[in-house]
Amino acid sequence: MKVINLFRIFSFIFLIFFLGGCVGKPSINDPNLSDLDLNLEDFFNGEVIAYGQFQDVFGTVRSRFKVDVRGTFDGNRLELEETFVYSDKTKMKRNWTLVKLTDSEWEGKASDVLGIAKGTEVGDLFNWQYQIDLPVGDRLLRVKFDDWMWLFNDNKLFNKAYVQKYGLTIGEVIIFFEKLS
Repeated sequence: MKVINLFRIFSFIFLIFFLGGCVGKPSINDPNLSDLDLNLEDFFNGEVIAYGQFQDVFGTVRSRFKVDVRGTFDGNRLELEETFVYSDKTKMKRNWTLVKLTDSEWEGKASDVLGIAKGTEVGDLFNWQYQIDLPVGDRLLRVKFDDWMWLFNDNKLFNKAYVQKYGLTIGEVIIFFEKLS
């Protein structure tokens, strides 16, 4: 009897994660909804402020945060200094170095990013993918980020990132960026 109950529990958990992994996602081939062109080097060159939150696969908000971003672009490299302040008052810094490869292709590195992040700009959209070790409590959780950004106007950008583990979506990060200077 206990084996059957364990099987049902594991089957239910598997079904939840399977369905969570089947969530519809944007595509780089989706039609543009505006005539805006996102240029990361223009948007992030200067001071940017952002507010966001992480929610798990069940929709429960697990944390909120504010990010101060200072960006500099030298014609080829975009350096981003990010300072995160979370709702529990913890702070974290991340420094990105992004390199513009073509008019639409980017690569980037940060100390907690594994390997090279790759991104593509198309119209008002930017898709950015990378693996990262995220601090969760007193341990690191290795996850994949599938970031999608849309330019709303010259100084507002919306970001939705799908956080994945073992190919399954375990949560989402939603961020609103506002260019200050």
